[in-house]
Amino acid sequence: MSSPDTRFAEIAEQAAAAQIRPEFEIAPAPSPSRLAPHACTLTATSVAPDDDAGWESASGRFVLLHDPDGVDEWQGSYRAVIFARCEVEAEMLADPLVHEVAWSWTMDALRPLQATQVGGTVTVSTGNSFGMMADRRPEGLIEVRASWTPGLSVDSSFAGSTHEDDDANAGDGIQDHVHAWVDVLAQLAGLPPLPPGVPTVTARRARGS
Repeated sequence: MSSPDTRFAEIAEQAAAAQIRPEFEIAPAPSPSRLAPHACTLTATSVAPDDDAGWESASGRFVLLHDPDGVDEWQGSYRAVIFARCEVEAEMLADPLVHEVAWSWTMDALRPLQATQVGGTVTVSTGNSFGMMADRRPEGLIEVRASWTPGLSVDSSFAGSTHEDDDANAGDGIQDHVHAWVDVLAQLAGLPPLPPGVPTVTARRARGS
């Protein structure tokens, strides 16, 4: 049986190798050191041409935390944390339901997965320019922060687990949760669902990794 350190390193490597939509690229980044004994982080950026008028630029961050002893608040030993932000037309933020709509995109992305203890916030902001910058159009920004306990197939170390056999412990792979995060980014950017058969791309490795 592999050690917790080795097992988490394998999961982190799988996350970084996720096949994602071609409009984004992801790369490993430094992780927070005080939130859990183990953590891995990915960042996402848009890679479409800046003059593409069909969708907006979005960026974000995915963090996977792991405490082998389990965390009561998580009800598990793993926790996925995402951040997604996108600049949008300020007119869009005038919709009184914009917070609910953005959160529904997050829940839609998680619906196919084993995700529990879901929570998060949606923040919207606008900015107007004045003086010599008055001719700039109003700016808008949507930010989604969410976290959940992923039902990973390796998550049997939590003391509260009731799995009785290996088949009962079947769960999602970490890449499924990375895909959910990218789906939220795509929704914020106004991208259509990716049709079946459209090629995806492999995450870009950080230099030196």
